[in-house]
Amino acid sequence: MRELASQTGCTPAQLALAWVMAQWQHIVPIPGTRRKANLDENLGALSVTLSAAELAAIDAVFPPGAAAGARYPEAMLRLTRG
Repeated sequence: MRELASQTGCTPAQLALAWVMAQWQHIVPIPGTRRKANLDENLGALSVTLSAAELAAIDAVFPPGAAAGARYPEAMLRLTRG
């Protein structure tokens, strides 16, 4: 992702946000941040336009279902269940 972001002229965070926005016209990512610098970086994603080839390259790295699974490991969930 860093390499593709560099080739695209943006940061990895901007690339991720631009990818989300490119999925469908009615999708609006809502990234959280505590720092103005991160907010400024996130806003930079609005000027990133990804080509079909760039979108395909991202999809090749992260195919649908690649991030499937539990959000937290079972051991961590046991700690929160009291």
